[in-house]
Amino acid sequence: MSSIPRHDPGAALRLPAFRAYVLARATSGAAMTVVQAAIAWQVYEISGSTLQLGLIGLVRFVPALGVSLVGGAAADVYDRRRLTLLAQVAPLLATFAVLGAIAGGGVPLWWLYAVVLVSGLASSFENPARQALLPQIVPREAFANAITVNSTVQSLSFVTGPAVAGVLIGWSGEGAAYAAAAGCTLVSMASMLFVRVAEPSAARGRVTVEMIREGVSFVWRRPVLLGAMTLDMFAVILGGAKALLPVYATDILHAGPVGYGILSGSLEVGALAMSGLMIWLPPVRRTGRVLLWSVAAYGLATIAFGLARSFPVAVVAYALVGMSDQVSVVMRQTTIQLATPDALRGRVTAVNSVFISASNQLGMVESGLVAAATGATFAVVSGGAGCLAVVAFIAARVPALRRYRTDAAGEDAVALAAG
Repeated sequence: MSSIPRHDPGAALRLPAFRAYVLARATSGAAMTVVQAAIAWQVYEISGSTLQLGLIGLVRFVPALGVSLVGGAAADVYDRRRLTLLAQVAPLLATFAVLGAIAGGGVPLWWLYAVVLVSGLASSFENPARQALLPQIVPREAFANAITVNSTVQSLSFVTGPAVAGVLIGWSGEGAAYAAAAGCTLVSMASMLFVRVAEPSAARGRVTVEMIREGVSFVWRRPVLLGAMTLDMFAVILGGAKALLPVYATDILHAGPVGYGILSGSLEVGALAMSGLMIWLPPVRRTGRVLLWSVAAYGLATIAFGLARSFPVAVVAYALVGMSDQVSVVMRQTTIQLATPDALRGRVTAVNSVFISASNQLGMVESGLVAAATGATFAVVSGGAGCLAVVAFIAARVPALRRYRTDAAGEDAVALAAG
């Protein structure tokens, strides 16, 4: 009889705390993406400027850059579940403020940027706490399955968010989208109350600069972690097309607000399909090699999307972008969580969040600037080509990442990450 344990696709979902956790993540993710889609639509509707769309990323990323590291340290000091709950209060209040402005007759452009700023600062505390909480809920033997299931549910929420935003904006205006986001946030906060942690994280002193430095140093000394984070950051900065979706939907594909919602959601449909497949398949062992190939596929799919002039072709191409990106997300998250001691997990997660924010938000800035100077198509296609160049560079310069596997356990996984 084979000694290889049978793969169980439903292992994590049998845990009540994990079910509450993923419900909270799904509704929080839906709220976030509804607000992001509504803001992008309003900014372009008010300004008609691709540069203004790019500035959304800058407003979200720059103030949160240093705060994310503080948030990660806080997740290693304070109760992670409580921190996750409290961090959702600020964006909820910001959403209510926009609803009030809409009811009063209109929203100034600077109000939308203020909501982006508040949401970004809140995410700097919520994301490290939420991600570092997961290993306290799920045992190690089910953790890879939990990461994939959580990514699947997150993708489902990200599919729902932009699609719902587009439909609600087209049907009843931006106010309906913000109201839906507020409702989702309230459900997320209620769900977190049912997340029971076997060993709650107790207060461990206070947040200090030395704590933050320790987390950064841990990543810096491990080429696998640093290489994976760097690969994602620069690939998405160059290859991300999200900021230009309103331009493609309105001026290139002529699909309108409903088409914008479908196009936005197609990326997460692809991610959802891929993560669902990954739940049923055995866990990937040669993680580093799969990560590199998935990012290369991301660049090729981005080029295909940039060249598309048919709406169905664009939707399929953008779904392929989501599928390839989802593989890299699961590979990267599993590596980071399992290769990091619990006492450092919040801080290392925060460092990863900085890389992710840089890729998503600075990518929006890069797209807006290049599109303003050359056109949307050149910005997307050249970005996909740049993504391929980044993959080749990282593969050549970080051989430890090419060889990395995640089938080691415990301290061995930490040692492997150090190269």
